[in-house]
Amino acid sequence: MNLYLIYYILPLMLGWTLDLLLGDPLWLPHPVVWFGRMISRLERRFNRGQHHRRLKGALVALGLITFVFGLTWLLLLAADRLSVVAGVALRAVLIFFCLAGTTLVREVRQVFTACDRSLLDGRRQVARIVGRDTSQLSAQEVRTAALETLAENLSDGVVAPLFWLAVAGVPGMMAYKMVNTLDSMIGYRTERYRCFGTVAARIDDVANYVPARLTALLMAASALLMGRARPSLFGFIWRYGRCHASPNSGYPEAALAGILNCRFGGPHYYFGQLFPKPYIGHNDRPLTTADMRLAVRVNRMAEVLAVLLVAAAGLWLTL
Repeated sequence: MNLYLIYYILPLMLGWTLDLLLGDPLWLPHPVVWFGRMISRLERRFNRGQHHRRLKGALVALGLITFVFGLTWLLLLAADRLSVVAGVALRAVLIFFCLAGTTLVREVRQVFTACDRSLLDGRRQVARIVGRDTSQLSAQEVRTAALETLAENLSDGVVAPLFWLAVAGVPGMMAYKMVNTLDSMIGYRTERYRCFGTVAARIDDVANYVPARLTALLMAASALLMGRARPSLFGFIWRYGRCHASPNSGYPEAALAGILNCRFGGPHYYFGQLFPKPYIGHNDRPLTTADMRLAVRVNRMAEVLAVLLVAAAGLWLTL
């Protein structure tokens, strides 16, 4: 029990508190930036020629994930041998780096503020957090894109890292961040990445399968606790969660669309190519700043529930 408190609960609470207070400061070097540089260099080197591109992409993805897991494990082992304080501190810092709840909320708020100023400002701001082409988006589409990202990245940026922390400790959490970074960089179905990034995208699908559905349930539970859930919410999530090109992203998006009684999804341009996507929900009503504020409250409540659930799961496993 004491070891659980020292090496699991304490770093979790410290790391989460740091994320609440700081987000991702621009002045602080972030491991994901290093992950991105490694992926870019290896992609440029190996994503060429006409043969074995899928195999080379698979080896790059699996190699990087294994490397990050092993390196994190070795660093924690060295820190633990140095002192208890060093072990706890390193775990807390790595957990902090793996969580992106505060930064995400901050960015979504800035999108709505910018869009209220002008459509051009809104397009520029939302381009910071989405991968789609934003140059032709309407004000409604800018706000929709921001809220979709808020829902999807509650899973990718908070619940999934916490889930893998519970499953495989801090090394598993860091390995998940590499999985997620690989997918965000080479997991697209474009001509350049279709073969090379296939395995990375499939690994990401597997890694997010449980967290995405758990995120939707946590969002629905948050809405219930806040008195903002409609009786049909769970049926809505079940119906529309599968209406997405991704096997996972649709579930948290459906949860938020159901809570807000709005419509997400639809076709989008990525790298100049139109990708048809089904709609999530049917009420194509204008989205407002009030909707964003409610979405943020739901997001924050779900984050609290996720932290408590992971802490309780760890405690249960130690009994």
